[in-house]
Amino acid sequence: MDNKGLSSLQVYKNSLVLRDLSDALSYYFSPEQNTSIRRSMGLRAVIAESLITDASLLPVTIEEAYKSPSLSIRLKNATFINIITRNIISYCNGLEKDGIKEKEYVQLLRNELKTFRKSFKQWRKSLINDQY
Repeated sequence: MDNKGLSSLQVYKNSLVLRDLSDALSYYFSPEQNTSIRRSMGLRAVIAESLITDASLLPVTIEEAYKSPSLSIRLKNATFINIITRNIISYCNGLEKDGIKEKEYVQLLRNELKTFRKSFKQWRKSLINDQY
């Protein structure tokens, strides 16, 4: 399967948007995460770093599932993607509980996550039916 087919998948496009938005929000909410002092990271910085890590795993995992000829590997990747999306929801809740004032940015991330999850559910069905 070629990369051109992968880049035409809506779920893959949505994962890239989610990754980019997560990166931007993480740097906005925790500018100190770029410092080399990792011991003194606050909760917000830890959440921001986790958000970047998990969101960047989404496109990679979709690509692995797309390229795999094995149904069991595709389903394992789909399960992993589901776990990542639940983690991102938890990170949004954590940011709000940490007291961020710009809750509309977190809501923007949640809305983008809803869009991703809709396309993911459709794509997951096609993985099972082998019709992507």
